[in-house]
Amino acid sequence: MTSPALPRLFGDAYAAQPHVAIDQLRSLGPVAWAEIDEGVHALVVTSHRAALDLLHDTATYSKDARRWWALNNGHVPKHSPVLALMGWRPSLLYADGATHQRLRAAMDDCLGRIDLQELEEITRRHAATLISRVAPLGTVDVMADFADTVPLMAFADLLGCPQEVGARLVAACQGVINAGPGAGLAAQDLIGCLAELVGLKRHRPGRDITTWMVTHHAQLSDEEILNQLFVVVGAGTIPTAAWIGQSVRLLLSDEEYSRSLVGGAVTVKRAMEQTLRTHSPMAHFSVHFARHDTVLHGIQIPAGIPIMISHQAANTDPALPAETRGARDHLAWSAGPHRCPAVGPATRIAQAAVETILDQLWAMRLTDQSVPNRPGPFHQCPSAVSATFKPATAAALTAAASSGGTA
Repeated sequence: MTSPALPRLFGDAYAAQPHVAIDQLRSLGPVAWAEIDEGVHALVVTSHRAALDLLHDTATYSKDARRWWALNNGHVPKHSPVLALMGWRPSLLYADGATHQRLRAAMDDCLGRIDLQELEEITRRHAATLISRVAPLGTVDVMADFADTVPLMAFADLLGCPQEVGARLVAACQGVINAGPGAGLAAQDLIGCLAELVGLKRHRPGRDITTWMVTHHAQLSDEEILNQLFVVVGAGTIPTAAWIGQSVRLLLSDEEYSRSLVGGAVTVKRAMEQTLRTHSPMAHFSVHFARHDTVLHGIQIPAGIPIMISHQAANTDPALPAETRGARDHLAWSAGPHRCPAVGPATRIAQAAVETILDQLWAMRLTDQSVPNRPGPFHQCPSAVSATFKPATAAALTAAASSGGTA
């Protein structure tokens, strides 16, 4: 007798209807097996309570991907796209205990030195530049023309990239985001850009994250610095781009928000929080490995098997009381000692970007509300957010921005 097929968290069918796979996972229990790439399997937590229990239980669960039994025994294809985020690197994302504490302290110190008001101003300037390119056209793909690039430009500034390195960094990150045949080469280009940047900052320090990481008292090795920066760029830009795109989509498609938008009374921050809860940018991530065979909420968890949190399913868990489901304590940022360290900068970038595009592209209307997500098991990002708006000249945009009004 043939065993039933596992829920698949990748491919065209999943990208078009992710809720189908999530509902199937939920029907199998608080933790269930899923296929996350062709022939690659993981356990996925869909229960909010079980997710919190796992994320806070560092004695039982490790982040060290070198524990991955299937990978160690040749059962994961060498070129599987999941390895870009699940393969071990010497960074805080894959570390436990004292090593994690040392790397996390360095990351927190460096991110804590960011002037958030200055970051907001930088983001608005970059957003305005991108908007000026489409403003005369009357049409925009919010993802491709705006959301994919704004966080990259902002983080290039935060990293202290010279213009030529920053341009290559943006191009490399976009190649990774597109997840196409050239994604592997783009990832190599990104590492190359970061390595070059680290070398530059050792000779010409500045007021930026790279310099602060290089000179931090934790005395990180070049390899650790490089991989810490890889986390900053990857975790700071790709989910933020999805958050911007999904938030704009919600603001333009939800009747309650669109009415407020027309009246000028919309609360962008409220819409952004709802987006985090209902469309978590990292739908399935926070990969852990049990240190020994164990049980989580009645489900057997073998050692060495990747177990990931479905932030999307946990946030919308039907077992949660209605008032909790509407609260801000969602798991989009994860939880426990590995909770996202860049909540403040990411929020400033996303909110500034969303506010700027809504302010400057007047009378925006979605042209296609039913588009699939981009492929892949980890992030949840619309493949496009196409809209029309009232065309505006660059002069009109400048005048509107200086007066605080709309074009």
